[in-house]
Amino acid sequence: MIDYSEVFVALDVAKLKNAVAIAEAGRDGEVRYFGEIANTDAATRKLVMKLETRYGHLTFCYEAGPTGYGLYRLIKSLGHDCIVVAPSLIPAKPGDRVKTNRRDAVAMAKLLRAGELTAVWVPDERHEAMRELSRAREVAQKDLRSKRQQISGFLLRIGLHYPGKKTWGKAHLNWLASRKLDHLEQRIAFEELMGAMRQAKERSDRLEQAIREAVPDWSLAQNVVALQAMRGIDLITSVGFLAEIGDLSRFESPRQLMGYLGLVPSERSTGDSVRRGNITRAGNIRARRMLVESAWSYRFPARVSKEKQAKIEAVPRPVREIAWKAQTRLCGRFRTLTRNGKRSTIVATAIARELSAFIWAVDREVTGTP
Repeated sequence: MIDYSEVFVALDVAKLKNAVAIAEAGRDGEVRYFGEIANTDAATRKLVMKLETRYGHLTFCYEAGPTGYGLYRLIKSLGHDCIVVAPSLIPAKPGDRVKTNRRDAVAMAKLLRAGELTAVWVPDERHEAMRELSRAREVAQKDLRSKRQQISGFLLRIGLHYPGKKTWGKAHLNWLASRKLDHLEQRIAFEELMGAMRQAKERSDRLEQAIREAVPDWSLAQNVVALQAMRGIDLITSVGFLAEIGDLSRFESPRQLMGYLGLVPSERSTGDSVRRGNITRAGNIRARRMLVESAWSYRFPARVSKEKQAKIEAVPRPVREIAWKAQTRLCGRFRTLTRNGKRSTIVATAIARELSAFIWAVDREVTGTP
């Protein structure tokens, strides 16, 4: 027999088993540990069916983590509410030193009932696939940089140093190919390192081409094109940023986006005392890093290169105006802060914060969001 009350269900998700706790609605509603179930679709369906026979409305939650969003999509497909919780924003008691799956599930159920949990944005399956592709290319680039550092370190140990200025261009690769090493063992080691570097480069190029081919059919394809009008943002950065952040229209103001990216100052104020510290570093670290890397391009005077001109012409006039306004302001801002004695890393972070506001404005123009 159905009891038409509401129940809040928290799952502490793990690789093999999920700990389940429930909290009935109301201040005096019972909170209890339900037990563990296998982390499978069949076990989850069985749990939902069992709770449906007793409660009229079910609300589920679990922490965002390595298990992904499959559980969220399954519960939503069964017709029930579910949120994926931001782990860093779960309230915790400072004196609580005991952590178990059972205690975590019970605590989450109480917090869900009280409305104290913050949900993360859940992408659709295609968006999640684009995110995985973008991250795979990022990993390939890290591997390529590592292989190049190994080659440079090897040559430095045997007393060889490239005399040119720009490394890993055509001239540098020709110089590497012309090196004659004295010992067979050195030649073998060098060829293995060069072969590994070439494989990493080919892998990165394949993934980049896959991204280029996937973008036109993506729901955020117009946003990708529009963001490339901004200085310091190319195709890979645009795709990577949007894949990590998702739908920017859910941020009602630029300040919300800045806060989500962790680019706003931390603060500890009390009474008349106001103390602000370093940036919070909350939110998505990959998106924040991309913006900071893009911000470094604004240390040079405002201009439009031939390569960027084609990308600017591909976007509507309002977007072009925003991109140029961003460039003139941020280039001047970078030089002003540098002249005032600010460290270059702090200046780049400040520019990244303002850059996120211009990105928000570009998205508003593309989507037509008021």
